[in-house]
Amino acid sequence: MKKINNFNGLVFSTDPNFKIEEEVENNETLLPNQQKLRVWLETKHRGGKTASIISGFIGKDEDLQSLSKSLKNTCGTGGTAKDGEIIIQGDHREKIIQWLQKNGYTNAKKAGG
Repeated sequence: MKKINNFNGLVFSTDPNFKIEEEVENNETLLPNQQKLRVWLETKHRGGKTASIISGFIGKDEDLQSLSKSLKNTCGTGGTAKDGEIIIQGDHREKIIQWLQKNGYTNAKKAGG
């Protein structure tokens, strides 16, 4: 669902001194040991196919794409990275967590059931 305006849902204000504050994006990528990544399995909206989801990455899109490429090569499968999430085709949670922890992402954990 797309937003219609950039005012975070604000329609009207009676305050004459009100100004809309722009959100500042944090373009700096956190160090691997500061990232709190969560890995879980999902089958919804994928035609019954399973996918391993990695979320919680904070940083530049180029760094997210690079991490995604490394994980796809490690798992030997396809996937994508968008909206701060990495989607890897298939159930590769154990392999992903092992790779992340070996490469400095010490806060990577399984999430969900």
